[in-house]
Amino acid sequence: MPALAEQLAAWLASSDAATLPVEARETARRLLLDVAGLCVAARETDYIAATLASVDGGGACTVIGRGGGFDAFGAALVNGTAAHGEDFDDTFEGGPVHAGAVVVPAVLAACERERLGGDRLLAGIATGTEVMCRLSLVAPKATHAAGFHPTAVFGALAAAAGVSAALRLSPPAITSALGVAGSMASGIIEYLAEGSSTKRMHAGWAAQAGIRAALMARGGFIGPRTVLEGQHGFYRAFAPSVKPNFEPLQSELGCKWVMEQIAFKPYACGTMTQPFVDCAIELAGQGVAADDIETIICEVAEGTVHRLWEPLAVKHRPPTPYAAKFSTPYCMAVGFFDRRAGFAQFTEARVNDPEVLALTSKIRYSINPHDEYPRNFTGHLRATLKDGSQREVRRPHMRGGIHAPLSAEELEAKFLDNVVYGGWSRAQGERFRDLSRNVFSHPTLDALMEFRS
Repeated sequence: MPALAEQLAAWLASSDAATLPVEARETARRLLLDVAGLCVAARETDYIAATLASVDGGGACTVIGRGGGFDAFGAALVNGTAAHGEDFDDTFEGGPVHAGAVVVPAVLAACERERLGGDRLLAGIATGTEVMCRLSLVAPKATHAAGFHPTAVFGALAAAAGVSAALRLSPPAITSALGVAGSMASGIIEYLAEGSSTKRMHAGWAAQAGIRAALMARGGFIGPRTVLEGQHGFYRAFAPSVKPNFEPLQSELGCKWVMEQIAFKPYACGTMTQPFVDCAIELAGQGVAADDIETIICEVAEGTVHRLWEPLAVKHRPPTPYAAKFSTPYCMAVGFFDRRAGFAQFTEARVNDPEVLALTSKIRYSINPHDEYPRNFTGHLRATLKDGSQREVRRPHMRGGIHAPLSAEELEAKFLDNVVYGGWSRAQGERFRDLSRNVFSHPTLDALMEFRS
């Protein structure tokens, strides 16, 4: 039997943008648009300044919203870090993984480096995203449990897959690219301890690693065929607590596109907090005042507790604005007051607001053993008021996900809000939006040069 990487390689080598289903093509376009908006929104942040200090200019590739050109590795690192930096990027609920922030920067940089057209950009984004989503389904929850960030580790292989497809590498070369990327995969979740920035760079690191793996393989470097299922392979290293089930990776590959189920976030915070924010907003909409609330108890999935609820004392008083994005109590509280959770809700001033922190401290959790996570992200709260009455709110699905997707108009509005926040004019944002609608039919990607500032 061919190794799993060989099976993936055979499919990737045959990829053709012209045969993509309409919905897969539209998902790829949405990913490109969403990622670009987030790159612009984050371009003046301190962590992007620090990332830029580590790369060299003078290349052929675009850092969206930044003047000049960069080499492919630097462009992928900066764009990926910016796209994932505020945790406002897409997510695949079954993983969970953030595919767009990895695959789009990797394939975009590779295509610019090699002077490829929009059809190869589309093929690379679609196939790389599909691989990433499917990889995340093989051992659900086990990667997080082992202390690794799924977006980081699956992202390296997915970026290698997407870049290999865009470059039209041979099946043996793609097999090696996946094997090489397996040794480049990395990313621990210790950022949770103090709200440091390492999670932000995981997407960019995976993106540039995937380019490197594909180019090395094209040059003749050999990677292990059994990178995925081997005794010392990827899942043994990054998900050791469960026996991997490779059926979701293989089943109907090329016929059913699971990447069409990708969710686009309405809020700039951790994925699993999103439906809880909606619950808090609904509670506020019922006319409940924060001072009327005695306690709020939320039913949650056990698999989310160690990242979004514990240590509870830290989640009740996040040490940094970035840490606040991974505190469900804080996200709920600020959503309750502001009716939103965008960039303005994660500033030093807002995170230290006494009124917000007072409500945050009232929010606790109980584990629901029947929660569907990670197949489905739900939200719940039960508020006990000081008069003894209770209010209960449930969200059966994440807004923005497969069951309640954002409309094209909502996603484009999010994009325009983000680029204006980042300093572009609305007119410039509208020009990029228009480009995204037809860039996959362009013979070159030269039109991107307009958006290097």
